[in-house]
Amino acid sequence: MRPTLYGSRHAVSAGHYLASAAAFSILEAGGNAIDAGCCAGIALAVLHPDEVNFAGVAPIMIRTGAGKIVTIDGLGYWPKAFPKDLFMREYNGTQPLGVLRTVVPAAPDAWITALRDFGTMSFGDAAAAAIRFAKEGFAVGEFLANEFAKHEEDYRRWPSNAKLFQPQGRAVKLNERFVQTDLAATIQFMADEERAAATKGRAAGLEAARAAFYAGDIAVRIAAHQKEEGGYLSFEDLANFHTRYEEPVITRWRDFQVVTCGPWCQGPMLAQALLMVERGGLGELKHNEPAYIHLITEILKGAFADREYHYGDPRFVEVGLDTLLSAEHIAKRVTGIDRKVAMPDMPPNLYHNSAIPKAATTLSERDPDTSYLCVVDRWGNAFSATPSDASWRAPVVPGLGIVPSGRGTQSRPDPNHPSGVAPGKRPRLTPNPAILLRDDGSVMPFGAPGGDAQVQAMLQVVLNAFHFGMDIQEAIDAPRFISMSFPNSFAPYNHYPGLLGLEGRFPASTLEELAALGHKLEEFPAYSRRLASVEAVLYQPKTGFFRSGADPRQPAYAITV
Repeated sequence: MRPTLYGSRHAVSAGHYLASAAAFSILEAGGNAIDAGCCAGIALAVLHPDEVNFAGVAPIMIRTGAGKIVTIDGLGYWPKAFPKDLFMREYNGTQPLGVLRTVVPAAPDAWITALRDFGTMSFGDAAAAAIRFAKEGFAVGEFLANEFAKHEEDYRRWPSNAKLFQPQGRAVKLNERFVQTDLAATIQFMADEERAAATKGRAAGLEAARAAFYAGDIAVRIAAHQKEEGGYLSFEDLANFHTRYEEPVITRWRDFQVVTCGPWCQGPMLAQALLMVERGGLGELKHNEPAYIHLITEILKGAFADREYHYGDPRFVEVGLDTLLSAEHIAKRVTGIDRKVAMPDMPPNLYHNSAIPKAATTLSERDPDTSYLCVVDRWGNAFSATPSDASWRAPVVPGLGIVPSGRGTQSRPDPNHPSGVAPGKRPRLTPNPAILLRDDGSVMPFGAPGGDAQVQAMLQVVLNAFHFGMDIQEAIDAPRFISMSFPNSFAPYNHYPGLLGLEGRFPASTLEELAALGHKLEEFPAYSRRLASVEAVLYQPKTGFFRSGADPRQPAYAITV
């Protein structure tokens, strides 16, 4: 649908074209990839208000031109006073919409941490575009208009949400201007506090911006509103919060290092799936033929099973990631695959007796959530980030224009589950930025929104590009498929055994063969955001070119020069 974009200076690809343009302006002004990435990430919280929140989550991965790799979790924890048995005791194992899902907002601290340690510009510089988009407004595109309409009743649940998202008493429509005055003022206040402290140095200014959110007037208003609504997030939770640097997971696949975040998110699944692909062997399988789709789907079932049985905050649970990525475990999972018959559900836990969760009785909406951005600059710095959090699951804080992170929706109500709720514990996150490093010096930050479709789409794009030889944009555009044969990451964690979704561009003969193998099929539109939206920048030092792609499944665009 689009060409791969080639450049030789720098490149950005983000989930909204205005975010890409803002980041590109930073690069052209002399900023580095971290400055530009933070600019795009903060802008996405304005431009994708249905699926990203300024007070949400923002996991970040950085690979410097000198070769240093870091990950910033950008993920808040459950309030320290939250009763871990609350959902089981009071809500019959369910999570109600509202402030009870709230964890500490992490995104503002994550952006400021990245700027402080690896950027060159101020928070005010990085946030200027977001402030402008929020204050002046922007034209609502088709994807956002559809999301506003779909959640029209959800937004009416709270007066503050209705006031912001339905200023005329209805959902904002296609091509109308959407303005977020309170959000603009919130971000501007942080920038003003930074400017006032900047006489003491850049670091002091950045800390003042952070303190304005976590220990100043903004924090006071957040905590008061949470208390009014019956939530547990306190001023102390905010004042004591700092995002964490986490060790990256680096896995060898062919002539690549696959760099993912740890099992506090679903990132390591990508490495596990690639290792299973290599162990199983693609042989002469053709791209997207039934046998190929079947094999990849069965591999994904195994990776999702291990996520379900083991993944969680490593500070609270023993994940055993070394075991899950070991040659012995990979071999066991691959041996369990039948090339002629689909598994009716996800495979069992190989190490403990774990019950496979019950199936959902009816199909329900799968949350789209999240956006993504990546940048590579002229100095070889690479930035990969997946900001997220929806605005319709909990109330907007009046006067601030933000919804404190509702990412608690990805913790299980049962505290005994590996990703179960507990005070001070992080939910198991779906957003998972990644970077590929090739032995020839090439670097490719990439990622996607899309909940449980993220890793599946990222895997297919990697194989499209580096096994089947497609160029980056072609690899992104190609028809996709996703397994849903595991518990969904979002409440109510619906589970659809054996269900395989495919975009509408697959021939009828492919669907017939997959059904004959035992797959239950759901057909999506030809290009469906339900199957994620992958963005990528591939920098190849040997050629000196940046090759960039952006997914047409939402208003994502790449820019390079």
